[in-house]
Amino acid sequence: MISRHWRGLSKPEHAQAYVEHLRTETFPALRKISGFVSASILRRRTERGVEFLVVTHWSSIEAIRAFAGAEADLAVVPANVQGMMVEYDQIVRHYEVVD
Repeated sequence: MISRHWRGLSKPEHAQAYVEHLRTETFPALRKISGFVSASILRRRTERGVEFLVVTHWSSIEAIRAFAGAEADLAVVPANVQGMMVEYDQIVRHYEVVD
């Protein structure tokens, strides 16, 4: 299994809208992809905004490519989400799940 990690810092006033975007748009779309396993939203408040770490689990890199495209390490950040963010990862991190 592969764990995909993406970090973004939202503007405080957009934090809840971002969570709703994940719950109503992103996660339902991911559930339709063969090889998608699960997703988690981690959140913490900082002085500059609300930091999110979105962690998804996949059966293989091929399954990730079905979502992200051929360049699996590139972040998928829709234009409406970009406007909610102060900053965000352009490159994601993939980890092999050991245990």
